[in-house]
Amino acid sequence: AYEIHERLVGSEMCIRDRPYNSISIYAFHPMYTDLKQLGTLKDKKAMADFNKRQKELNALPAVDYEAVNKTKWEYFHLIFKQEGEKVLGSAAFHDFFESNKEWLQPYAVFSYLRDAYKTPNFREWPKYNSYDAAEIEKLCQPESADYPHIAIYFYIQFNLHLQLLAATEHARANGVVLKGDIPIGISRNSVEAWTEPHYFNLNGQAGAPPDDFSVNGQNWGLPTYNWDVMEKDGYAWWMKRFRKMAEYFDAYRIDHILGFFRIWEIPVHAVHGLLGYFNPALPYSADELRGMGFDTQGGRYTTPAPDEHTLGELFGDLAGEVRATCMKEGRLLPAYATQRKVAARFPGDDEHQTRLREGLMALLDDVLFIEDPRRKGYFHPRIAPHSTHAYRRLDGERRATFDRLYTDFFYHRHNRFWQESALRKLPVLLSATEMLTCGEDLGMIPDSVPETMHELQILSLEIQRMPKTPGELFADPAHYPYFSVCTTSTHDMNPLRAWWEEDRELTARFYHEALGIGGDVPYFCEPWICRRILDMHLNSPAMLTILPLQDWLSTDGELRYPDPAKERINVPSIPRYHWRYRMHLPLEELLRKELSLIHISEPTRRS
Repeated sequence: AYEIHERLVGSEMCIRDRPYNSISIYAFHPMYTDLKQLGTLKDKKAMADFNKRQKELNALPAVDYEAVNKTKWEYFHLIFKQEGEKVLGSAAFHDFFESNKEWLQPYAVFSYLRDAYKTPNFREWPKYNSYDAAEIEKLCQPESADYPHIAIYFYIQFNLHLQLLAATEHARANGVVLKGDIPIGISRNSVEAWTEPHYFNLNGQAGAPPDDFSVNGQNWGLPTYNWDVMEKDGYAWWMKRFRKMAEYFDAYRIDHILGFFRIWEIPVHAVHGLLGYFNPALPYSADELRGMGFDTQGGRYTTPAPDEHTLGELFGDLAGEVRATCMKEGRLLPAYATQRKVAARFPGDDEHQTRLREGLMALLDDVLFIEDPRRKGYFHPRIAPHSTHAYRRLDGERRATFDRLYTDFFYHRHNRFWQESALRKLPVLLSATEMLTCGEDLGMIPDSVPETMHELQILSLEIQRMPKTPGELFADPAHYPYFSVCTTSTHDMNPLRAWWEEDRELTARFYHEALGIGGDVPYFCEPWICRRILDMHLNSPAMLTILPLQDWLSTDGELRYPDPAKERINVPSIPRYHWRYRMHLPLEELLRKELSLIHISEPTRRS
């Protein structure tokens, strides 16, 4: 389900769950179907009931995914029974089916089997757990007993295609450019992992290193890409993905473009992103580390070896229990040797369980090096190790040596290596379409990334609260590069008004230094402050200014939502956080009001 879709279909705006939770990179999530465009049920009593439920669900302050999906699926079954045969027999559907058969059939069968077997984990299915194209083709034949259960997905995807295409054509006819989204990963329980597992490293997890928003890093749980295999067929998997997007969009954002240089990969046994490493990378050999004073034999520096002080800090009065139950001869027992095992041993929210679980996970993070899973005897420095007990136990000389190798590894050693990695992929992929390419380039950015993006004319993402110049607390929009998209907030952070109330000391510095205003700092982010911040962005040299709806509405005292804390879309440190935000005004009501900022200045025509 592409990111723009929910903004176009129907009159209510909502933000869906993570894009990579969709089971297919091509299919739209059925939830975003506009039921009105499917037709009216001939059963007037049933139709009246659905209209009533629609009004009730749309009146909720946040999206109730379960209730919406349940209601829509009830409608799908009834309208498909009424209209399906006619629609699937049409020439328009025949053309759509022939053009999309390659992905549509596996997607529809996967969806049917997922529901029939009550799990998306195809490895647990009693039949069809290994993909066989010939078997799938048989299931998709009209004479198959399974066909009606599969064909309903053909019907829904065809209608979703028509609805988004109509919105696309209307936008283009009115000079509006639509920008789509390419998520970086797929679900390991998706149709792509089922049909084309050779393209993915299913024994790893993608994520992100720690940052100000997630101190333990992010673990998305997604498999990483097997780029060596993808390269052999000219990145056909990606090329098809980009070309499909071009049917609906004129520009697109590559989510986490750093993943095309290197991805943050986390072992499947880990929960925290702190135990990850870059892939591809140039890890240190055991001999190199030994020459620098770090002998890794016997698990030294790679396996937690807590002393009494460490156990006391991590567990307090539970240190004795941990020592007696979870350890032997100073090391963790095999039953507690990974974070997944710990999570399974100590589930739930009970205080005792929670303290043991979190303490043991922190202990497992307490290492200086991580062995490469594909190259035994080669090691990556652990990210952000300076607060670990293992680091603090080093003597001064060894600590200085570690600091030097750490800086070299993360900031110098890979610059050209990662650039070459990206240049093998990105030029090929960019040639697939004529869409304008934007890249989300936030995080630990190697020096080669801006250089490569500029060379390929990929627009960067600029956020005032996440400056890219070392030493800066806030970026200056007046100095943004032309080849960029600038914005005030992203889905992973609080919008302006809620951010204003997060950290009063930081807000004060922003008020005085970034806005250049003296005197007392207003307690709330008042409309005039929001207007001033947006004006800085709209007048920046950036090619595009694309602002979150919450920050647009924040400039108007009447239109803004009363509670700024309810406007956040996602909390990245919570892996299963549901994106339940819904615009508090129907589009029809917003159209009747005048958002005066639209007329603020000439550059707004770029937004």
